[in-house]
Amino acid sequence: MQKLPPGPRLPKALQTAIVLRHWPRFVAWAQRRYGDVFTLRIASVGTVVYLTNPADIKTVFAGDPAVFHAGEANAMLAGLVGNSSVLLLDDDLHRDRRRLMMAPFARDAVARQSAAMSQIAAEDIAGWPVGVDFPVAPKMSAITLEVILRTVVGASDPARLAALRTAMPRVLGLGPWATLAIGSPGLMRHLPWRYVRRRIEQADRLLFAEIADRRADKDLAARTDVLSMLVRAADDEHRQMTDRELRDQLMTLLAAGHDTTATSLSWALERLTRHPEVLAKAVAAAEDSAAGDPAGDEYLDAIAKETLRIRPVVFDVGRVLKAPVDIAGYHLPAGVMVAPGIGLVHANPALYENPDRFEPDRMLGATPGPTTWLPFGGGNRRCLGATFAMAEMRIVLREVLRRVELSTTAAAGERQRVRHVILEPKHGAVIRVCSRRAPPAPVVATGPAAPADRCPVE
Repeated sequence: MQKLPPGPRLPKALQTAIVLRHWPRFVAWAQRRYGDVFTLRIASVGTVVYLTNPADIKTVFAGDPAVFHAGEANAMLAGLVGNSSVLLLDDDLHRDRRRLMMAPFARDAVARQSAAMSQIAAEDIAGWPVGVDFPVAPKMSAITLEVILRTVVGASDPARLAALRTAMPRVLGLGPWATLAIGSPGLMRHLPWRYVRRRIEQADRLLFAEIADRRADKDLAARTDVLSMLVRAADDEHRQMTDRELRDQLMTLLAAGHDTTATSLSWALERLTRHPEVLAKAVAAAEDSAAGDPAGDEYLDAIAKETLRIRPVVFDVGRVLKAPVDIAGYHLPAGVMVAPGIGLVHANPALYENPDRFEPDRMLGATPGPTTWLPFGGGNRRCLGATFAMAEMRIVLREVLRRVELSTTAAAGERQRVRHVILEPKHGAVIRVCSRRAPPAPVVATGPAAPADRCPVE
């Protein structure tokens, strides 16, 4: 049995450069050229075997976590999230840490944050310009950062909250040059990367101050922010997380939950403004949702799911093999990284009819399988914050659609641009607000929703 599937014979350095610039297009080409399983060679990552068949992906997601190491695959993030981050742990350490972190992301816990999410979104939308084109991505980034600072970190001191609003984007928005030091933290000792260390240290001081405040809070038991719940969490032996472990989890949640959700929301609005009929249904659903009609929530959820299908924020997930594995007809050696190709699966016409079309209706009443719709990964490493992210997308979309009237456009869709490991709209998801609308008082819908007003097509 062969050890490695076929793949491009280009030098590793050239493959790396192409992936950094044209990630989705390159792997889509490789699939067309070599089939559903193929090999790439990427600097700092090594040999990567892409998998696009749901049966093979199930083998990975259901496989022995001691063999399929996701933490090791995320090692390049150590300089930012820290060595005790749940993203970087494997085996029993990962299982125990994940168990401690599950409670804040349960459905009921997330529901308690809904009002805060709604208020934060409304405050930001009130400042959006009217009658001019603008990239909505920075607006979404501001909203999702504020949501995390208030509901996850639980920051309430005005001065520290303001400092975090400044410090965290400077850390989370580091460019490609800085990411070299994130992957190799020793570089931060050298002059070209010392600014990276200074930015992280500034953010750390603020996060450690929040942790200290929480430990000293006599009302800790009544607080509902994620940090408070993590401070209270204890394992079966009554062990609680140290300050450093708490810091690493906070930085993980900030890094993994802020930019990804902001980018997904940006893509959702980019898609809606190019599909007038879907936008009209979305506006009606937003009003139904505000009135307490579950059908409104269901359609907004369908928009979120379809956005994550057609524009996944990350294109794959990785597992480093710790022992040889037979998969997809190959005997893969230890040390190889297997990568379920999220974007390739989502674009498979055998799984999704007309996969290039943005059709939220396909998600209504559907329960996509864990190996055919996998924007949050899968198996024991499925994103802890998936429920939180889906709720945030639904709530923010609802507030946008109720408060402003969006112009539709006949312009071509924005292309995907690679930034770090995220695929974002090339121009920041440019939209236009025609006018503001005063949100109606929430009432229970008694009949069909009124047709939504439409802006003229550009």
